[in-house]
Amino acid sequence: MNHDDQPVPPPREQGSGQKRENRGGYLGSGTLFGALALYILYLWATIGIGAPNIGPPNAWAHSIFAGPAAFVPIAVYLGLAIVLAVSPRTSRTGAGMLIGLGIFTLLGGGLCVGALTQTEI
Repeated sequence: MNHDDQPVPPPREQGSGQKRENRGGYLGSGTLFGALALYILYLWATIGIGAPNIGPPNAWAHSIFAGPAAFVPIAVYLGLAIVLAVSPRTSRTGAGMLIGLGIFTLLGGGLCVGALTQTEI
């Protein structure tokens, strides 16, 4: 029996022995829901309640919570998105919500800069 007659073992796959876990949720719907929910929230807040210098007698301008109040919805949204992204059953939805937050920031910042440019401040 020479060396050529011995059976060759099949090649081992990398990562064999580790089962890949299926991730749940929907990336696209999380992204769409995330971006739209934030835009609706902020448009409702600025139009319904009034901007800092507009509305019932400058309600925001005289409040100590005027600045931080703008960040509370984003903080709650970010916390929810992280909790969903960590859970294996909803990880894709959470990831989509985080992408939606990025889209909201990118487009919202662009809209804000465009509006400030037009006001010629």
